[in-house]
Amino acid sequence: MTMSDWPLNLAGFESAARDRLPQMVYDYYAGGALDEITLRANRDAYDEIALRYRVLVDVSRRSLATGIFGRSLETPILFAPTAFHRLACEEGEMATVRAAKELGTLMVLSSLSTVPMEQVIAEYEHVWFQLYVYRDRGLTRELVARAEAAGAAAIVLTVDAQIWGRRERDVRNQFHLPQGISVANALPGGYGDMPEREGDSGLAAYVNSLFDPALSWEDIAWLKSVTSLPVLLKGIVHPDDARLAVEHGADGVMVSNHGGRQLDTACATIRALPDVVAAVEGRAPVFVDGGIRRGTDVVKALAYGASAVFVGRPVLWGLAVGGDAGIVAAIRSLQHELDVALALCGAATPAQVTADILAPW
Repeated sequence: MTMSDWPLNLAGFESAARDRLPQMVYDYYAGGALDEITLRANRDAYDEIALRYRVLVDVSRRSLATGIFGRSLETPILFAPTAFHRLACEEGEMATVRAAKELGTLMVLSSLSTVPMEQVIAEYEHVWFQLYVYRDRGLTRELVARAEAAGAAAIVLTVDAQIWGRRERDVRNQFHLPQGISVANALPGGYGDMPEREGDSGLAAYVNSLFDPALSWEDIAWLKSVTSLPVLLKGIVHPDDARLAVEHGADGVMVSNHGGRQLDTACATIRALPDVVAAVEGRAPVFVDGGIRRGTDVVKALAYGASAVFVGRPVLWGLAVGGDAGIVAAIRSLQHELDVALALCGAATPAQVTADILAPW
């Protein structure tokens, strides 16, 4: 397909993906907790922030290049961890990592990947591994060791999911993994299956039976003791938690509310970002995800102090529409919007974005 054959923007990719995916799969990817108020707020909050652009700035030489932990990436738009990619495309996470490589961006591989981590990480140097902590700490330690041995560049610990949020779409659809698709990274521990459950979500049952609800700040030291990789905490929205994160040794903070899938009526991530950045005081990079659908959204996040942004669902929509080529097309549409927005705001690079370009409506 040529660029003109792809959907025009991320909304178009979602619409095309909805037409292709089974209802259970689309609802799993698209849905949020309870009334999905936070899901919508993540997106709507960006529209409530105006850009006070600058003019008469030479932007003839532009670049989206971004540095993260000393590594150079071609864009500040990174791939958030999302589960079960083989539900969207037979190649699953292998197609996703190829897209990340072509784009020169970074991919965070989910613990709930449907392709073993070793295969995915071997494909590309810029892969981080997202970690859920199982009650079985032996399995958790093994996952970390496998990720490090495979060549992962960092560990991203999700801290907002000890108890699974109630996602009514998944309950209604009795979400489960079809035969032939499994939680590939947990298969050696005997935790790979996610069967259908009458009147419930198979994923919720899986998480609530296997993930450790006793996870606490003391566990950050334990995790740091079993890996030499940088450790980032994903799921921070409160400034006090951001301070605690860096005090307990976190190498990075990801402002995230799990895409509105955990606690409904939680604040939008772009609203939480400025206070988290202030609390961290430059001691670690701060990232943000949730609701980013336009290049102007990326500019606003950068202006509030994010080192880079993560997108999750847009990657899945691209994957569903056209595999790795679909992801590349989707993210390139967002990158083009970002390039235009940066230039019109008087910034030739992401690093030149400053908070003074933001204004309320």
